Amino acid sequence: MISDAKNGENLESASGSFRYDTLVTILGGGDVNTGDLADSLRKAPVLVAADGAADRALELGYVPDLVVGDFDSLSARARAELPADKLIHVSEQESTDFEKALARIDAPGVLALGMTGGRTDHELAAWHTLMRCPVPRCIVVAEEDIVFLCPPALRLALPVGTRLSLFPMATVSGSSDGLQWPIDGIAFAPGRAIGTSNRVVAEEVCLEVDQPAMLVILPKEHLPAAVSALF
Repeated sequence: MISDAKNGENLESASGSFRYDTLVTILGGGDVNTGDLADSLRKAPVLVAADGAADRALELGYVPDLVVGDFDSLSARARAELPADKLIHVSEQESTDFEKALARIDAPGVLALGMTGGRTDHELAAWHTLMRCPVPRCIVVAEEDIVFLCPPALRLALPVGTRLSLFPMATVSGSSDGLQWPIDGIAFAPGRAIGTSNRVVAEEVCLEVDQPAMLVILPKEHLPAAVSALF
């Protein structure tokens, strides 16, 4: 859909996705810091709720632009309050509500909140979703960190000493500049080699990976740098 900032109209694209010309915030049903949500909506003003997260949005005073999910956790009250054309029901059970929402968004980028905390299985499913839906690029905002899938080439402006972790979701190799422990020549893979707790040693970090299978994890205060680098 195209979201028209002047009149709020949405137009479904030919692919069945919803195309927006601004960044999008996806709200999930996990733990959400209200300050983080307000900050996200300043950066990404379109709000998409994943299923029952629409109830959380309404409780906090936000009306979702779209609600996507199988609606197993969406309350009757939220259904009644929201226009029918804002409710996108996806009945299949092979994907999470986060994946259902992300897969149907065509936008310059996405900030996702409420995808972590509480249940480990939900958190693992969020990282699976980043792998399954590499487009649009998405940053998951957690309690202390941000997490995103590393693109083929990435340049990040970060303070020296910043913690930067890399976690492979599949076999992946790459190269780096600006890290205390370079990643060149390492065959990363779950159960074989990971790159957590690395450190920034230059004003700019440059990463290259040979496939979209590496998660980048940074302290949350560096969200603006990640937004600038990815979007």
